[in-house]
Amino acid sequence: MRHNKKRNTAFIYEILTKELTKAILDKNAEKKLSIMGILKEHFTRSAPLAAELNLYNVLLKTRHIQPKLAERLLAETKAAHSHLDDRAIFDAQSKLIAAINKGLGQSVWSNFVPNFKTLASVDSIFSSKTAVKKRVLFEQAAIDTMSTPPDSDTPETMVPIDTLTYGSFIKKYNEKYGDLHQEQKELLNRFITSFADEGFELRLYLNEELSRLKGLLSKASAADLKPLVSQKTAQVTDYLNEFKKRDFFDGDLKKILKTQELVRELECND
Repeated sequence: MRHNKKRNTAFIYEILTKELTKAILDKNAEKKLSIMGILKEHFTRSAPLAAELNLYNVLLKTRHIQPKLAERLLAETKAAHSHLDDRAIFDAQSKLIAAINKGLGQSVWSNFVPNFKTLASVDSIFSSKTAVKKRVLFEQAAIDTMSTPPDSDTPETMVPIDTLTYGSFIKKYNEKYGDLHQEQKELLNRFITSFADEGFELRLYLNEELSRLKGLLSKASAADLKPLVSQKTAQVTDYLNEFKKRDFFDGDLKKILKTQELVRELECND
């Protein structure tokens, strides 16, 4: 299937979030600000691309619903997409592509996206240029995915044509970022996408995550710790208690990531 990834709003959003993750982990403040600026400008709530991205996500993220409900959801999503302004979306994509090329460089488009096939399939469902037979097949695949039972989930896999290049990429990526724990990856993901809903989902996540961290720190403080370790855990607990009284700032990200690491180490050492 031929597919123009630069005209796939969900794909562009995906590669930008990957670039932002790299910039954060590389402590490249200038690049991080540049990417955040692009995201905020082109994916604000009122932007044409934000409206289209929301419809992509309906089909990409919905899971475990009844087949009839999946069919209805697909129909309603297609109808909503048909009412979007195609010219406005095309123009917005053109401006976004130009901003990426100028501000970040052509290398951004080389980011490997594991779920590219799914993103392309959803784009084909929305496109009026897709042949009827292909569209029907893509739509059925989308319905099957949305209605798959929880115990039947299988992660999508995609093997690039150049397996040697792919293998090299995965090896380098894992060497650089593979030591992050699952909870740290989850925090980064929430932080990266927080601009889209003005931090609402991030705040909900932090309410639960900070409570979890405080509970584990409290449990650790009750144990027979060395004086210095006990002092540090108390300082971290004070920070977490103070944090809930104010907004989240970029500097908090690193501190919470370190707190997650501290808690994991304390758990490993009983």
